[in-house]
Amino acid sequence: MSRWLLNSLLIIVAASATCQAEDAEWKVGVATVAITPRQPMWMAGYAGRTKPSEGVLSELHAKALAIEDSAGTRAVIVTTDLISIPRPLRLQVVKGVAEKYKVDPKGLLLNCSHTHCGPVVKDDLEMSVMYPLDPEQRQRVESYFVSLTDKLVGVIGAAVEDLQPAKLSYSHARCSVAMNRRLPTKDGFQNSPYPDGPVDHDVPVLRIESLDGKTLRAVAFGYACHNTTTGLMQINADYAGYAQTEIEKAHPGATALFVMGCGGDQNPYPRGQIEWAMTHGKTLATAVEAALLPVPKPIRGPLKFDLKEVDLPFEPVTRDELLARRESKDGYEKRRTEALLAEHEKNGKVRESYPYPIQVLQFGGDLTLVTLGGEVVIDYALRLKRELGDGPVWVAGYSNDVMAYIPSERVLKEGGYEGVGAMRYSNLPSSWRSGVEDRITTTVRELTERLRSK
Repeated sequence: MSRWLLNSLLIIVAASATCQAEDAEWKVGVATVAITPRQPMWMAGYAGRTKPSEGVLSELHAKALAIEDSAGTRAVIVTTDLISIPRPLRLQVVKGVAEKYKVDPKGLLLNCSHTHCGPVVKDDLEMSVMYPLDPEQRQRVESYFVSLTDKLVGVIGAAVEDLQPAKLSYSHARCSVAMNRRLPTKDGFQNSPYPDGPVDHDVPVLRIESLDGKTLRAVAFGYACHNTTTGLMQINADYAGYAQTEIEKAHPGATALFVMGCGGDQNPYPRGQIEWAMTHGKTLATAVEAALLPVPKPIRGPLKFDLKEVDLPFEPVTRDELLARRESKDGYEKRRTEALLAEHEKNGKVRESYPYPIQVLQFGGDLTLVTLGGEVVIDYALRLKRELGDGPVWVAGYSNDVMAYIPSERVLKEGGYEGVGAMRYSNLPSSWRSGVEDRITTTVRELTERLRSK
């Protein structure tokens, strides 16, 4: 082959690649950072623990997926192996990335897997009530918060700097690990397996490939189920962590990101042993592999998003009621009441509502991702997918601010742990007032319709 012909071919190939990159509808960047505490820390999730962690069984990670459309509109999805995303954490991360990395706060999604084998994350709403932290442990929580904030800002920046042309597509499968845990009994609703209760076994999968489709770069997948398979004293990411590990083993070089769904009233069964966490992780990973088999649905732009905070009201509480509560022999209720009385003394009242975050990200007309704050029960996912329709709808809970359980109207009326009982572990004054479900779903519909009409 002559040098002239070889040079011509190289020019053609380079021009083709350049043209392909310029015509790309998406740019995507991916990054991962370890967020495992390196010293013994009080573990979050189970109130019955009496001592700090004892070693590390598996690493905890934060992962960022930066997505930019052809117009330069940018969103970032961050997944974390943490118990929660406290409001102060989101505010600090937003402050760190909004200007430096041009990330619109409305397009920043922070989601946690809700592992119950990770560290306490600083949250003034519950730290003083749920966890009996001595001064040394409190300082470790404070230090971890600072380090965690820096790492989340850094991983978002790394993902933004990694932006490169990519293909996006969507598929889904099913996984039967989760079972409803609100068992109706003559004594009320108990936290126990309830095979006749509502579930959502859908596993939504967002696939990110190189522009030529030959390389799988990332897989974001969701599932609605508590990460409560074990109560070990060793740090680990529970079934969601094992699922991500299995997927990354099967696809070297790809990043797997777990997005927690509306699993507030869902538990993995069987549970109680680390072997079950590994098994459940493999089962979920198998569902993701199944979703990768069929020809996926291409995801096109433009990228649109919005985030709104809606005030969710509490049942009213008077100072006299708080004084009566203070006499409780329940240690959690007593500490909670002391905190609320201090709030009343300072402000002349306790808070009457909470600013609840609702976010919608739309990928053209091909996928709608709804994110809700708090520990959302499954009724919300089932209702929103039914009512929004018009293409795939993915509903994620545990996003942007995890302040309490978010019961549906049904669960609120039934009571039990998710309806009322869990509030005793927080500094929130009382149960939610009737009507919160409609406030939330109405706001979701308004945001979705507004974005679809643009």
